[in-house]
Amino acid sequence: MTLELDCIPCFVRNVLAAARFATPDKLVHERIVEEALLMAAARSPNLSAPAMSQYIHRRLRELTGVADVYLNAKRRFNALALELLPELQARLSEAEDPFAYAVRLAIAGNVIDLGVYESLQEVDIRRSLQEVLTEPFCGEISSFGATLSTAGRILYLADNTGEIVFDRLLIEQLPAGRVIVAVRGGPILNDATMADAQAVGMDEIAEVIDNGSDAPGTVLCDCSRAFQDSFKRADVIIAKGQGNFETLREVSANIFFLLKIKCSVVANQTGLAMGTQALIHHNAAPVGSCQMLSESRF
Repeated sequence: MTLELDCIPCFVRNVLAAARFATPDKLVHERIVEEALLMAAARSPNLSAPAMSQYIHRRLRELTGVADVYLNAKRRFNALALELLPELQARLSEAEDPFAYAVRLAIAGNVIDLGVYESLQEVDIRRSLQEVLTEPFCGEISSFGATLSTAGRILYLADNTGEIVFDRLLIEQLPAGRVIVAVRGGPILNDATMADAQAVGMDEIAEVIDNGSDAPGTVLCDCSRAFQDSFKRADVIIAKGQGNFETLREVSANIFFLLKIKCSVVANQTGLAMGTQALIHHNAAPVGSCQMLSESRF
């Protein structure tokens, strides 16, 4: 999914918020906004929004010397989600259809996205979880479950910190020993890395790998060879969040996207209203090629 003009103001807003997290230096704030606009102007026509965000945030880390801008926020959201976990497990045990409920909880957790909601608060997360069964939903949970029940190898592409705690609830509903969970290979926004997965005990219920990339999505040509091999060998791929949707919707693979619709661009691409919980099955032929931005131009 290629970058649209409506993405550019979002990049500027997001990187400015991240720069303010990293440093009070207004000169750095001005510098990264200027460079973000230059990168957007020089973009390839086939570049995805997450790939552009990857380069902008790499540059921010260079300018500030801060390796993980959202580290404290990530720890806070993981701690909050772990605090909520026992209550959610109790609700799940009483659910009429535990698998369907776990799917919706995993999608509801996708609200923990500082790339979209810089000022996200605990109350917003609690509201999303309380409204998990009343929010608009689009997708076929029964066919999703049937596909997973016969899959020999399931690759689960995680998205954000905090959210990965709710992913545990869904993964525990899947066939034991068949799930590999993949996290980001380096810090980007509040996306989950290996340290975050271990902090919430994900490695206790599934094999966990990282994808070797610091993009806020899955840019396959930027991922490690080991991850690419796991991706190719998976019978089914579960991809969480808008970043994975934007980078994988034209890849040839058996993918189920689980996400909340959080921006107008993705809403237009899917035909779904903002705030919808979406379960989208995708199995398309390859389109185009992987595009990366030439950093040497700046």
